[in-house]
Formats: sequence, C-alpha cells, structure tokens
Amino acid sequence: MENHLATLIRWLLVPVVLLVIASVLYFVVSKLGWKKKQAIGLALVSPWIVGFLIFTLYPLLDSLYLSFTESSIFGKTEWVGFGNYIKLFTNDIEFWPSIRITLLYAALSLPIGVIGALLVAMLLNNKIKGIGTYRTIYFLPAVMPEVAVALLWRWMFNSESGIINYVLSPLLSLFGIDKPNWFGDPHYVIGAFVIMSLWGIFGTNTVVFLAGLQGVPKNLYEAAEIDGAGRLAKFVHITIPQISPVILLQVIMGMIGALQIFTIAMFVRPTSAAGKFMNQLVYERGFTQLHMGEASAIAWVLFIIILVLTLLVFRSSPAWVHYESERR
Repeated sequence: MENHLATLIRWLLVPVVLLVIASVLYFVVSKLGWKKKQAIGLALVSPWIVGFLIFTLYPLLDSLYLSFTESSIFGKTEWVGFGNYIKLFTNDIEFWPSIRITLLYAALSLPIGVIGALLVAMLLNNKIKGIGTYRTIYFLPAVMPEVAVALLWRWMFNSESGIINYVLSPLLSLFGIDKPNWFGDPHYVIGAFVIMSLWGIFGTNTVVFLAGLQGVPKNLYEAAEIDGAGRLAKFVHITIPQISPVILLQVIMGMIGALQIFTIAMFVRPTSAAGKFMNQLVYERGFTQLHMGEASAIAWVLFIIILVLTLLVFRSSPAWVHYESERR
C-alpha cells in the first residue's frame, strides 16, 4: 500500500513541477522584455522542452559517451575510445550479419509497403456504398498492439500447426517440397518477415495516402479526360506527381521503421543463424550481456545508416517530388 501511495504522490507531483517551471519561465521572459503572447507561448511549450531535454537529448548524448567506453549497467565505466567500434567492424561475428539482414529486410519490405498502401488507398478512394465501413476496417491494424500482432504471426508461421503451411501443403506436396520451417531455417527467415511486413500496408500508411489522393484537384482529371488521357496516363502524369510529397514522407518513415524493426523480431525469435536485426543486437548486448558500451556503439552505427539513407532520399527528391508552390 505504501508503494502505491508513493507512486501516486510522484505522479501528482509531475504536473505541479511542470506548472511551476512554466510559471517561472513566463515570469523570467516577461522581465526580459518579451511580449505577453510570446511569453505565454514559451511557457505552454516548456513541458515539451523539459521532456525533450530529459528523455531525448540527455539519453542521446549519454549513449554517444557510452559508445566510447567499456560499461555495464552495474559496473564501472572505462574509457576505451574507438575500441568498441573497432571491435564491431573487425572481430564481432554477429555485427555484419545484423547489418545484412536489417538492410535486406528494409530493401524488400519498403517498396512492398509503399506500393501496396498506395494501391489500397486508391481502392478506398472510390465512391461506393459503405466505403466508410471499408476505410474503418482497413485502418484497424493501426490500433492493434504490436506484441499481439507478433504472436499472431508466430502462430500462423508455425511449421506444424500454422495456417500458412496448412494452406501451402497441397501445393508444396506436388513438387515434393517439405513444409518450410519459417523461423528455424535461415533461408526462409527474410521471406517470413517480408510477408509479415504486408501488415504495415494497412492502417496509418493507407490513411495518409488516402488523404493525399483526396487532395488532388478534380479539374486536372477532367482536363486530362478531355484530352483523351486514359487511366494509366492520368495515374502517371497527374496522381503520382500530385501525391509525390506524400510518397516521400511514406518512403522516409517506412525506411526508418523497417531499419528499426524490434518488437516482432523479439517475440517471433527467428534462428540466430540468419542473423539478428540491429535493434535486437542492441538490446541483447546492453540488457542481456550487460555490455552497454557495445550496445551504444551499435545503436550509433544504426543511427548513421538511417541518417545517410535519409539524406540520400532527400537529395534525390528534387528529381521526382513535385511541389505546387515551386510552379507558382
């Protein structure tokens, strides 16, 4: 009972402390000559600023420091410079396979997710009876807990009692092929994860594309029809250019999400012979083996990979992303 009471008191203190910080900040900036609206605005966003500094910036800088140390959660911290990075790139037998499987998964799942979500959104953009119900159904995956989804897929891919092997068995038996051991055979692991990534087609991705499609001016399609353009021509020359900023957003967010895959991999637990995803390796090195320095180094390598790929996508965007404001 005392523990629950102490927790409740701490929870109640949080908004009080944030209110005090906002009030003090408003008083200080007012004394410095800020206008009233500016002072109020800064005071209102101060809880977010505090949260960013404590829960984002500090852990980020601390992980960068830890990546140059030999450290565990409970042990001493010893500075080793670039030792962790040198060890990863030269002596770590799990590091390169983790990069390979992570990049391969992202390269296969990203185009499927973007193209699939766009096609589903185009279907949901039609004006038919009950379209609101269909849109709701296709959005439901966005509210499903990721852990529940992972457990569901693990059951479906079960080599003996899974529904996927049950459906494939008659076809495979015609060619004399045994049931795939999806998570036990390293040759099938990537395929299984790519199939699971199809779940990401629906939900938020489809809704974002649907919003982009509904923002395309109808008069462009009408003008194209007058000129004799068919469906394919309208899709290529009107739809794609008009929603290209949305495609850019989906490519970047999908790529980041694919490279950071973690929950499904941890609950499905594929064979280690296929390699571990980078976020898996971060967790195991840091919280299972208690090598926080190595875990932080792996996390920063992943961060650099994501940063470089994101910059490359942005760099290529002027060649294929169309903005209305630029034409004006």
